[in-house]
This record gives sequence, structure tokens and C-alpha cells, in this order.
Amino acid sequence: MTTQVLVVGAGPTGAVLALELAHHDVPCLVVERAVAPPRHPGVDRLTGHAMGVLRRLGPSSLVRRYGTGPAAPEDVEWRTRLDDEPVLVSPQPAGTGADADHRIPAAELTRRLRDELRAHPLIDLREGWTFTGLRVEPDGAVATVLDGQAGVRHSVAARYLVGCDGAQSTVRRCLEVPMESLGRPARHCSVFFRSADPRLPVANGAPVLVVVGGVTSVARGDGDSWVAHLPVAPEEPVGTDPVAMLRARLGAGLDVPEILGVAQWDDALAVAAAYRRGPVFLAGEAAHRFHPAGEHADTSLADAVDLGWKLAAAINGWGGPGLLASYESERRPSALIDREMVARALETRRRFGRLSAAGAAREVLAGVLRQEAHRPDAGALAGYAAVPGRRVRPGGHAPDARLDGGEALEDRFGRELTLVDLTGERAGAPLAAEATRRGIPVTHLPVADESVRIHWDRPLALVRPDRRVAWCADAVPGDWDAVLDLVSGKTT
Repeated sequence: MTTQVLVVGAGPTGAVLALELAHHDVPCLVVERAVAPPRHPGVDRLTGHAMGVLRRLGPSSLVRRYGTGPAAPEDVEWRTRLDDEPVLVSPQPAGTGADADHRIPAAELTRRLRDELRAHPLIDLREGWTFTGLRVEPDGAVATVLDGQAGVRHSVAARYLVGCDGAQSTVRRCLEVPMESLGRPARHCSVFFRSADPRLPVANGAPVLVVVGGVTSVARGDGDSWVAHLPVAPEEPVGTDPVAMLRARLGAGLDVPEILGVAQWDDALAVAAAYRRGPVFLAGEAAHRFHPAGEHADTSLADAVDLGWKLAAAINGWGGPGLLASYESERRPSALIDREMVARALETRRRFGRLSAAGAAREVLAGVLRQEAHRPDAGALAGYAAVPGRRVRPGGHAPDARLDGGEALEDRFGRELTLVDLTGERAGAPLAAEATRRGIPVTHLPVADESVRIHWDRPLALVRPDRRVAWCADAVPGDWDAVLDLVSGKTT
């Protein structure tokens, strides 16, 4: 078998990567060892950026249909005991618009995304197929894949191979890429359970995150299903009696009529030492592992979209070697930053647990939490949301803006590169013409709407397919070729 791109793993990362490739007319083969999504819900929060990705590729309507939408804010409640009043409640705004934050369990998202893969003519999804090994060739990679149902091994030759096969990635192991951990190894247990116990607060079906001592519980939004993330001692058995574990941590009388799943997480703050070996790449949890309560899907989906359009540009002939090289140089530092943020937010929870156990006064606990809120990297884990900026800068997301008629500016963007031109003189037209001559797909988008000018502080900006700014300027540059070389990866 041969394919342009072999994607190993059909979780949210692999599925979005396949959809991104197909969005740019690149076919791919996706192999997934499981025949059904896992029952354990996994990470479930999609921020506005992730929703924007899914809206561009098509599946955002599925999230809105099967998930918990922007009408449901998520409050974070800090409690010393489950039956006590909260020490502090950190409200998180619900957000507005099509790309507001949403929640959908990863298992449900995976199920719906796989339906999309099966229906797409450019995507060949093989479920029950297990990747077992690879060798790197001068012109690509050759993978060995086992069809578990037929008991047949296949050799798959691919120009590029991407490991999206999760925290225990076989692709990463074949590449002999180590994971670099932050801090001491730690064990965590996630218990997915049903409970209508009135001490577990769910207001109008909206998700609520409750921190009780050092234990985190997240409401799923359907009223009675929860995930509890429990720190576990090295010698403590995991999974033998999850109800007893929940009652020991959350309250002796906690009503737990049903356990839906148990998962163990070890050494959960780690980033791969490399994201690439020749034609083989790592993405999603194959490249970074965070505590399950601390990782929004954004990091993984951003990997998929970043790599997807760059692979497509290389395959379609207009992307230079610098584009694929930039995948690691962009995405790995982002994961390292996320790792630091998660580590610090988890330390906030541990500190809260220690102070609670020591009998600290509620006023002291509330003061500590408010102090944490002022840290610029406290993030959603600590219960405080960041406010997006409006400045146009290379590497940053293109600012959200609405045209005077109410349409989202990004809905006018092209499928590949887009030159947003606010000069009022169509000053970017020569770049679009030069790009066409060189075979680089650039959509020239002159914009005269005053409502956009308020949000964009640069009159010229080239926006990539992943909605990040590749280049911007206050005036027309003297050398358009240099700009095109930069954004197409011909120079670095």
C-alpha cells in the first residue's frame, strides 16, 4: 500500500490532521488500533480557537449539537470539604458567538470525528489496524501495520508519517525519542462516575469544576456524570475499589451508584525531546503529556492544524523545507510553555490542599487563591480565563473582527494564505500577483470596514491557513519576493 501521508491514530488529533490534509486536497490513510472510542471521557474543553478550527473544517456543528455550549459558563469552586460552602468561586465567562468555548467529552468528539473521516472521499480510515513498526527511507517511511480482524500484516509506504497515537506512542518509541519530564514523577487516578449527590453542585446543567482539598472533580454538564482527578501515593493501589477512593477523598457518604471508568496517569507532565525525525512527525499526546485535568484539546488540535497545512504545502509543491522545519520550532516551545502553566496551576491545587489540611482559615485560603489569580500564567486551570489580545503580530492568532455587516472577517479568508489589506489603496495587489506567478496560493482581501480597523493595528498582514499571522507591516515592503520566501518556507 502507498499513501501521501500515513496518520497513526484516529483520536481528535489524528482526525483533525486528516481533515486538515483533506481540506487542502491531500489524501491520507488513517490507521487506528481500536474499533470503538474509549469510554473514559478524557479532555473535553474546546476553547474558541479550537472551535474556530473545527468550524473551518466542518465538524463544529457536531460539537454544538453533542456538547455543552457557550450558554453554560464553568464556575470553579474551591472547597475544604465537599459539604462546606466554597472558600472562593471563580466564575468563567461563557463567551459568545460561534467560536465561544464549548465542552464535549473526548470520547464523544472522537466518535463524531470518525464519522466525518469515514464519509470523506480523500480519507481512508482503517479501524482495528495496529501500527507495529517503521523504517525510514530516503523518500519517506515504510510502516508495518497489522489488520487485527483479518490477521494480516501490511506494508505501507508513505511520503510522510505522523504519530498521533497517544501518550504511549509506538511511533515515538520506534523513533527512540525520549520524553522530558518536569518535576518529580507523580501518579494520578481519574475516576469517571455517576452521582446525583446534592453536595456536588451542578447549576442548570452547566459544568462546574470543584476543588476539594487536592482533589479535582469536573461536572460533565448532563447533571449527574463526573470525573474526579485524584493524586495517588506511589504505594497506593489504583482501581481496585474506586468508590472507596472517591469517598475517602470527597466524603464518606458520597452517593456513587455507578463507576463508568478508571484511568491511571503516571509522570503526566512531559514533552518529547524532538517532534520530528526526517519524514516522521509526532503530534498531540504522542508529543506532550499533561495532567488530564490540565490540558485543553487546543494544544493537540493546534499541532494537527499546524502540521496539516504545512505537509499539504510541501506535497502540493509550494511549501519549502523551512515550513516543515518550523513545525517543531513552533509547536514544541508552545508545549513547554503549556507544561509550565499546568505545573504551576497544579501546584496551586496542591498548596490549597496542604493549607486546608493544616486548618488554615478560610480568609487565608481565599487570599492565596486571589493572589494566584493575578499571575499572568494562572490560566483556566486555576479558574481564571485569559483575555485575548487585538494586536496583529507574527506568530499570533489573527484577531477576531467583524465586518460592518456582522460577518466574521475570517470567513472571508482563503483556504491557503490570505493577505488582509487595510491600506484603502489595494496596496497588497502586487504581492498577490507575484504569488500567483510563483505558484503560491494567496488570497488578496482588501477590507475597508471601520469595525475591522478598530481590531487590527497593522494595515497589511499575511494570515496562514491556521489563522496565525505569518507577516505584517505598516507599509508596503520594497521586496515582495523576500516576504513570499519567508511565508512559504523557502528561507528561514
